[in-house]
Amino acid sequence: MLTKSNILITGGTGSFGRAFVEMTLKKYNPKKLIIFSRDEIKQWDMAKLYLDDSRVRFFIGDVRDKSRLRRALDGVDYVVHAAATKIVPTAEYNPFECIKTNIIGAMNLIDACIDSNVKKIVTLSTDKASAPSNLYGATKLASDKLFVAANSYSGSHGTKFSVVRYGNVMGSRGSVIPFFLSIADKGEFPITDNRMTRFMITLEQGIELVWNAFEDMVGGEIYVKKIPSMKITDIAKAISPKANQKIIGIRPGEKLHEQMIGIEDAQYTYAYDGYYKILPAIHHWCDDPVRINNGIKVSDDFEYNSYNNTEWLGIEDLRKWIKQNPDNLE
Repeated sequence: MLTKSNILITGGTGSFGRAFVEMTLKKYNPKKLIIFSRDEIKQWDMAKLYLDDSRVRFFIGDVRDKSRLRRALDGVDYVVHAAATKIVPTAEYNPFECIKTNIIGAMNLIDACIDSNVKKIVTLSTDKASAPSNLYGATKLASDKLFVAANSYSGSHGTKFSVVRYGNVMGSRGSVIPFFLSIADKGEFPITDNRMTRFMITLEQGIELVWNAFEDMVGGEIYVKKIPSMKITDIAKAISPKANQKIIGIRPGEKLHEQMIGIEDAQYTYAYDGYYKILPAIHHWCDDPVRINNGIKVSDDFEYNSYNNTEWLGIEDLRKWIKQNPDNLE
């Protein structure tokens, strides 16, 4: 599907974007891959990696600017939406800036994609969008709802939208692993709560989930990767087992555990090899056999939380991953 096509990724200079560009160029050989982002320095640095690759294009722009999005989407077949304001405390203290990017920006992209006759759009979501306790999660839940409903809103244009949802990306900018590595020599790690757990996913797993969504989607689905959990205290032990762990208390908007599928969504959720799929409730699309596609219905009391997960990442597992992925730690 993506082979010899024109692809645009918003937020394309971030951790996910850089990995997506590299892996997609190798696997699918698209005709054109456009990196749309607002940071000219990051674009300049990234462009140096693709000086001799005519498939890669760079476009300065902001998802808050609908007219700029329309210009960038000219001739584009597929879109990955990775642009977001995502740091939880930043969103708590700058709420409307987060809303302008994560909600208004999402609607701008939806309108621009429909007007430009884009075929399919996959947007990145987060575990914080399920039963959100912070502004970032609330904006991403609203964004998810917009992208699901956009399949009805697109009308005769036929543009299709779906969502992928997963947890903390291991080694990505602003995440706990590179932060702990950066302060390991101080001999002390700040721990918000020693009970805290998080879902963990690699960039490669996240990208593969996006590729799968493009292949499988009919429109309106939320794809949830089956991934392991890990205790924050175990992350600290994996990086520096002798370091002191200082309990500092939960930060504004932070949750003790994360959730990717709540009991409210269980009636619309189906299990597959390696992932779950939440089907859209609108228009009875949840009963559509094409969308169900041989999935196995989960129980009505099903919840997918980081604390009751059946798969866990151990201390030695993380140490091995850090050793094998030095270039994936920002």
